[in-house]
Amino acid sequence: MEFKRCTRCVMDNRSDETITFDSNGYCNYCTQALVEMKKVYFPNKEGEKRLHELISRLKKENKDKPYDCLMGISGGLDSSYLAYLGSVKLGLRILAVHVDDGFDSEITKKNLRRLSEKAKIQLLIIKPDQKQYNELIRAFMLAGVPNLAIPQDNVLFAGIYKAMKEKRIKTFLSGGNFALECILQRGNTHDPYDLRHIKDINRRFGREKINKLPLISISQRDIDTFILGIETIRPLNYIDYNRERALKELNEFCGFEYYGSKHLENILTKFIQLYWFPKKFNVDKRTSHLSSMIVSGQMTREKALQILNEPLYDEEEMQKDIDLILKSLDLSRQEFEQIMNEPPKQHTDYYTSRYDKAKKVLVRIIRSIKRV
Repeated sequence: MEFKRCTRCVMDNRSDETITFDSNGYCNYCTQALVEMKKVYFPNKEGEKRLHELISRLKKENKDKPYDCLMGISGGLDSSYLAYLGSVKLGLRILAVHVDDGFDSEITKKNLRRLSEKAKIQLLIIKPDQKQYNELIRAFMLAGVPNLAIPQDNVLFAGIYKAMKEKRIKTFLSGGNFALECILQRGNTHDPYDLRHIKDINRRFGREKINKLPLISISQRDIDTFILGIETIRPLNYIDYNRERALKELNEFCGFEYYGSKHLENILTKFIQLYWFPKKFNVDKRTSHLSSMIVSGQMTREKALQILNEPLYDEEEMQKDIDLILKSLDLSRQEFEQIMNEPPKQHTDYYTSRYDKAKKVLVRIIRSIKRV
C-alpha cells in the first residue's frame, strides 16, 4: 500500500489502515474531530458555566456522603491534573483509584505520593495478585495481539466499579479529554471489558488460573451502570486544557515530574506504546497523540513532523525496561525474539464477545425492570 499522510494532521495509513482521505488529503480522523469539537469541547465561558453547575450539583447531592465523586488515577498527566483541578481548585472530595501492577515507574510513584498528600486526596491502591496478573500479560504477549494493556485496564475498571458500589458513589470523573485525545486510532485495539476474550487468551496461552484477579465483563459493567445510576463526566473538556500549562501548574504545586510522553508513566505501557506497537504492528502511536494536539491548536503540523522524525526511545533504556518485563513475565530473550518475529495477530483471531446481541438482551431486561 502506498504510504499516505494526512495533509492537515499527521495521521497515516501505515499506523492505521482504517484511515480514509478526502480530495484535499484530509483524513477522516481530524475531519471528524473538528466536527465534534463544537459539541464536546468548551474552553470558554460556556465551559466555566458547565463546570460550575457540575461542581455545585455534586456537592449538593453528596453533602451527606464521604465523597463527591470517584476517579481513576494512573500517575500520568491527564488524571493527575484532573485530581488537582477537582480537589484543589474546585474543592471536591475525591476518591482516587490506582492500580499498582508492579510496573509503575519511580517517577510515577513519587508523583502519586506528592500529589495525593499535597492535595489531600484519598488514594485507594489496588494490587492485583502479581503472579496471576503477570501470567495473564504473558498470555496476551504469547497470543501476539496488539493491546497488551487490556488486563491492566480491565483490573482498573473492575476496581473502580467495585469501589463505586461499596462507597455508593454515582459520579465517575474521567481524565479523558478532547484537547489531547480527540484522535484515537481505531485499528489494533479491542474492548478492555471483553472478559470472554481475556479468558479465551488465558485458556490458550496461560499457565495459571485468573480467579484471584478482579475482572469485569461488558454485561456486568452495563448492569452496574444502570443499577447504580453511574454517570461518567469529562471535566477537562470544560476548561482550556493545555499540556504545557498543566505540567507547569502540577510541578509548582507538588513537584510533579514529567515522564517523557503520553502513556509512559508505566513501564509496561511505555513498552507497548514505543516498542510493541511499532516493532510488531508497524504502528506509531505518536501520530494520534500529536494529531490531537494539532486539532486543539497546541502544536503545529511542522512541529509534529519534526517529533516524528526523532527516535522513539533511548535504546539502552528500552532494553533495561524489556529485561525487567521479561523477568516479571518469566520469558527468556529467545522466547521474546521468537514472539516478535512471528506474524502479528489481531484480537479477532481469538474469541470475542458478541456484544451487539448481548446488549439487545440486556436492554430488554432493563426495560422489564423499569416497568416493574
